[in-house]
Amino acid sequence: MNTPDAFAAANTPCRNGCAACCIAPSISSPIPGMPHGKPAGIPCVQLDDEWRCRLFGDPARPAVCASLRPTPSMCGASREHALAHLASLEDATRPD
Repeated sequence: MNTPDAFAAANTPCRNGCAACCIAPSISSPIPGMPHGKPAGIPCVQLDDEWRCRLFGDPARPAVCASLRPTPSMCGASREHALAHLASLEDATRPD
């Protein structure tokens, strides 16, 4: 089980099957298959059936995606925590 402390200590790049960062936030950059970006709460079209990014390691992957790094506060101990935390950040930063 990944706890925030274990997550940070292991320097794990991401939790398998989570994809919260590919679902909860909006992405304004074009993504292959989503030329106008991605709305908040909508899974990226580049996620496969196991919630993994098809563009991981590909130069076509948007820089905003490649630059996001997991942190204990963002990811917490579960996918549900990550989805809720990222959704709250999205709400807090949405322009009026």
